[in-house]
Amino acid sequence: MKKVSEIFGELTFGKAVMREKLNKNVYEKLRAIIESGEALEDSLASDVAHAMKDWALENSATHYTHWFQPQRGGTAEKHEAFIEYDEYGGLIERFRGSSLIQSEPDASSFPSGGMRSTFEARGYTAWDPTSPAFLIKSGNRKTLVIPSVFLSWTGHVMDLKTPMLRSQKVLSDSVMRVQKLLGNRYARRIKVFIGAEQEYFLVSKENFDKRLDLQVCGRTLFGAAPAKGQQMADHYFGAIKDRVLAFMEEFDCELYKRGIPSKTRHNEVAPNQFEIAPLYEESNLAVDHNLQMMDIIKRVADKHGLVALLHEKPMAGVNGSGKHVNWSIADNTGANYLSSSKSPLKNINFLLTVGSLLLGLEKYGNLLRATVADAANDHRLGGDEAPPAIISVYLGSYLTELLDEIETIGKLTAKKMDKINLGVKNLPKIAKDISDRNRTSPLAFTGNKFEFRAVGSSQNSAEAVTALNLMATYGFDYIYTQLDEMKGDVKENAILVLRDVLKQTKSVRFEGNGYSEEWVVEAEKRGLKNQLNTPDALSTYLDPEIINLFSKYKILSAIEMKSKVEIKLDAYIKTLAIEFKIAISIAETQIIPAILQHINVVAKAYNSLAEMKIPNEELRVEVVKIHELFIDIRRESDELKQFLIEQKKQVDLATKAKAYAHSGKEYLQRLRAAVDSAEKIVDDQLWPIAKYQELLTTL
Repeated sequence: MKKVSEIFGELTFGKAVMREKLNKNVYEKLRAIIESGEALEDSLASDVAHAMKDWALENSATHYTHWFQPQRGGTAEKHEAFIEYDEYGGLIERFRGSSLIQSEPDASSFPSGGMRSTFEARGYTAWDPTSPAFLIKSGNRKTLVIPSVFLSWTGHVMDLKTPMLRSQKVLSDSVMRVQKLLGNRYARRIKVFIGAEQEYFLVSKENFDKRLDLQVCGRTLFGAAPAKGQQMADHYFGAIKDRVLAFMEEFDCELYKRGIPSKTRHNEVAPNQFEIAPLYEESNLAVDHNLQMMDIIKRVADKHGLVALLHEKPMAGVNGSGKHVNWSIADNTGANYLSSSKSPLKNINFLLTVGSLLLGLEKYGNLLRATVADAANDHRLGGDEAPPAIISVYLGSYLTELLDEIETIGKLTAKKMDKINLGVKNLPKIAKDISDRNRTSPLAFTGNKFEFRAVGSSQNSAEAVTALNLMATYGFDYIYTQLDEMKGDVKENAILVLRDVLKQTKSVRFEGNGYSEEWVVEAEKRGLKNQLNTPDALSTYLDPEIINLFSKYKILSAIEMKSKVEIKLDAYIKTLAIEFKIAISIAETQIIPAILQHINVVAKAYNSLAEMKIPNEELRVEVVKIHELFIDIRRESDELKQFLIEQKKQVDLATKAKAYAHSGKEYLQRLRAAVDSAEKIVDDQLWPIAKYQELLTTL
């Protein structure tokens, strides 16, 4: 068996393949472009395209595709064959530089949020050279996949990658302005690094096939609490079952072939829940890798007779699944600006980076909530180790004490500066003690990074990364403006600016239990919003300050922001409408017939005993109770149907979304309560859908 290092990246057009396939001059130019993010010259693109085609054909590829991240979620691709007519009318394999740089998929069916008419179908994908091309396999053939951005023919952004790439550029520019003031002669640019920890559930294909709700909605709409859920905490970090381990081993192997550095795998808290975590990477690459991971996990699970569930809350009453995004920044020298050091300059950078993010959170914190808003994640936030909807930051006791000391500093002396530097320098030594991950905090400092825990397991983390980048950019620009106007020693001035920043941002710092009612009350006093549903959270995107933030840094225009909200509201409404319709279908075509069968069986038994003059009050009570539940289910199903009929008349998306978020969900919850009560009574042999106990224990 080959070692990981021997198969790592074998399906990726990475640096090693580039060095082999490209001449040295072309390779060095391409590497410089990847580092700087600049556009390619046409001649260079032709050389790269030719080498990429040769490599792909050598590996049995027949097609190529520009792979992009539409706002609808997930990824998209259109495959083109490497063929053209030759001068004699025959076919030859060819891949031109122009084909590498750009393609034109039909964009008419992608949501635009009103930015264009349906008949305006043209859209463009453009190669992103900072993320390596890779091969996907189907049968005996492969397809060359080219990571790309996606724009409309008018130039409007239609994907999630473009805003993130833009936000990284403006963040780098802002940080470098501060570095120049600080006298940092070596830093040239900033890169954002993230690590996305992916949680997921596995269920057997047999049980999955017994659940129409899982098949269509990705989550269970019904299900009574099992006798044994996660209360024993015996699944967490427990021994991995052979069948699951076999799946994990193949999953890891497929990731390694794609150059995805899978590092950690383990059982999570809920039964049949698991987590995989990669090594940290530059954010654009990490996001692309995570999207590939979400596709690969489903394919490999299917080969093992399993189904991977990436829904944020596939089952009620147990932990949901998130995608904890760990965020940090580093410059071209490799210096992580969230790591402390013996160097006073690096410690100043550490403190200013923390301060910059605090500034962004204090002013734009609701933006983070908006980035993780969708129908699925609404079920998860606020419990079972998922953070609450109130956005705050947890720094840990040691860092908090250090910042409190800076906040109360008066006249700055060399002695006080030394003490501050010593405090920061000591952070790594006690990081394990002071930076424990507060699982009730949306954003927590965890040693040399910030961990944003609110991203859902099925979501694209690019939106959250974009928001973090922008908030930090705002903070660095604010600090730059203050420092640029001050005279004297710039490092001492930086501490004085930081002192004022810390006073200004105390409202977003919280070290306690984010689940407590006391925090909800306290957060309101601090002016922090508690946006419990998607329609409320998405309204943040239309806040004039948020629109101005995106426009100022040329990330998205006001039109594109409004489009984003329309697309997300439309997806929210359609997601819930599908759930409501499936719930009605299951209730009426599966649950009610099972209840009627059960009533018939029990009634016959009761009548038989009555004929023999054997009293059986328990059977009579059961017949009455199950009959009442039958009436309840029929009534609640009819009311949910009526709600859907009434909402067809509503044309305003925001109003409709709010109705779905409140009235619609209440109707579904009442229907679920009646069905779950019936599940506890109806004979197991008659119950038509797999129960929670089976879903959570059978693998």
